[in-house]
Amino acid sequence: MAEAIVKVSNVTKTYYRGSLAIPVLHDINLDVDEGQFLALMGPSGSGKTTLLNLIAGIDQPSSGQLSVAGEDISRLNDGKLANWRSRHIGFVFQFYNLLPVLTAFENVELPLLLTKLSRKERKQHVETALSIVGLADRIKHYPRQLSGGQEQRVAIARAIVSDPTLILADEPTGDLDKTSAEEILTLLSRLNSEFNKTIIMVTHDPRAAETAKVILHLDKGELGR
Repeated sequence: MAEAIVKVSNVTKTYYRGSLAIPVLHDINLDVDEGQFLALMGPSGSGKTTLLNLIAGIDQPSSGQLSVAGEDISRLNDGKLANWRSRHIGFVFQFYNLLPVLTAFENVELPLLLTKLSRKERKQHVETALSIVGLADRIKHYPRQLSGGQEQRVAIARAIVSDPTLILADEPTGDLDKTSAEEILTLLSRLNSEFNKTIIMVTHDPRAAETAKVILHLDKGELGR
């Protein structure tokens, strides 16, 4: 039986605007097994991205416990969280977040600059990641020389280059045409099936969600099937 790599227990998240409390997540409980591909669906403002950010250690819960890869990240300080994230989390954003002045190779290499890998080892990791996403021939191209779908594949290569425990994707097809979106979903599915990557994907698109093995719905901060 697969072991839960993500355990969200009674997590609540409330933001404050002055003295006004804005509840976003209510008593969330979620286990994600290693090797799972989970889609989180829900309308805008339902708390999907907030939950993803909590699992990534980008934000902290107001209450409850959050464990990823055996580490209670709800108790880590900012410095330890940054170090933990660099080892365990690969994040894919809707708008790619590539640096326009860097080549595909340099963009993918960025997370490795924080590691102790040698220059030669970094080169091997980057070339492998770009090969997996089908862009070995675009290694010296800048983002402006790539299509939207290719930019997102570079972003996915950057997310997997450090071999993270968990891939978190926030609306990864939201800015793409239908053909490019299908290519990205096929790639994510392949990372899950061939490389046993655990993936949590936020999406509002039912067709994108169908790529996942499990679909959960968030509505008004509450989780259900």
